[in-house]
Amino acid sequence: MRRILLIHGPNLHLLGVREKEIYGDMTLKELNGIIKKYAFKNKIKVKIYQSNCEGEIIDIITKNMKDTDFIIINPAAYTHYSYAIRDAIKAVNLPTVEVHLSDITKRESFRKKSVIKDVCVKRFYGEGVKSYIKALDYCLKWKK
Repeated sequence: MRRILLIHGPNLHLLGVREKEIYGDMTLKELNGIIKKYAFKNKIKVKIYQSNCEGEIIDIITKNMKDTDFIIINPAAYTHYSYAIRDAIKAVNLPTVEVHLSDITKRESFRKKSVIKDVCVKRFYGEGVKSYIKALDYCLKWKK
């Protein structure tokens, strides 16, 4: 059974409320429900966290490193400037997949840069919940 740590970054608790034209109507609770259902069906053990705090995200990564095979992370705004989260991902040395609901390459110019992409094995973005499902599938098929 694959053990996946899934982390949602800042403001994702506002899904269904914020910028519906970008993120849609789905709430974080609904998104997590879809992820959990898919994980159960595919025999994936998934721990899901959401935090608006950079330090808390780092703590989640490091505290769960021994019980995790993969990390799936949507660092949200931290994608573009959190070298601290990048360093935590690199330090735990676990295959990590970067995920975004929206297509960050087609948004504001500052969103096009990811400081964590070079410590991730794969990226999925721009497909809403499907980005998360593709990340889960990628982890299932992973062979080092």
